[in-house]
Amino acid sequence: MFELAILGLLQESPMHGYELRKELTAKLGAIRAAISYGSLYPTLRRLQAAGWITEAAETPATAEEIPALTSRRGRVVYKITAEGKERFAELIAQTGPESYEDTGFGVHFAFFARTDRATRLRILEGRRRKVEERREGLRDVLGRAAERLDAYTLELQRHGLDACEREVRWLEELIANERSGRTPDGSTPGTAPGPSEENIPPPPG
Repeated sequence: MFELAILGLLQESPMHGYELRKELTAKLGAIRAAISYGSLYPTLRRLQAAGWITEAAETPATAEEIPALTSRRGRVVYKITAEGKERFAELIAQTGPESYEDTGFGVHFAFFARTDRATRLRILEGRRRKVEERREGLRDVLGRAAERLDAYTLELQRHGLDACEREVRWLEELIANERSGRTPDGSTPGTAPGPSEENIPPPPG
């Protein structure tokens, strides 16, 4: 999923590592994108070796953009190749179980604007099934063992159940919109939402 996110961002514009890390955090959220330079750069090297990205240029680095305990050096700018664009298209179209998990779903959802409607629906429906299974598991625990749980553990289980129920409702609304050919804000593609329309919240997690 890290690979999909990097290729998706580089399709928007070439970036150096510092910019990529910032954009990953902005697009996916601080929790999903808690990415260290120690994991980012090896992934970039792997994508380069595969021919999916290439180095564009070096620009001078500012003090705040230099990772701790590293030397001051120019910033390597990365850009996606034609093969990388093909790889991104392949990854974004995948709808297997990995795309229903928390991180996989979050990354796919972040790039839904570039995904066809049939693929979006398969991923949303798969995610809904995944969360429904999680919800039923929590209900089972609360139904069978609630009296044996201490107050704090019980509250944690209830909190998890509430989160699942909220996400299922959110997914059902997204699925209904997709089936009706509407975007999450209720508008049809190519139209702007009215000032009174409410925004749909971002993916849980």
